[in-house]
Amino acid sequence: MNEFKEKMERGNVSYGNQSEFDNDDINYWKNATIENKLQTITYLRECFYGEEATIGKVNNNIEIFKIEY
Repeated sequence: MNEFKEKMERGNVSYGNQSEFDNDDINYWKNATIENKLQTITYLRECFYGEEATIGKVNNNIEIFKIEY
């Protein structure tokens, strides 16, 4: 019944509270490139809605404009 044959490597486990991890996530996404953000959005759409959600319906040519006030 147990499908996992390898043990978890405990050296990769992080301990902390939720606000620390939330701040790490916020900083990561603030510094991520536009391409990384768009790749992540595409990946999540495929995870939730299937590959059909990212093929054929939305044009892959996305233009990004910087708005100056």
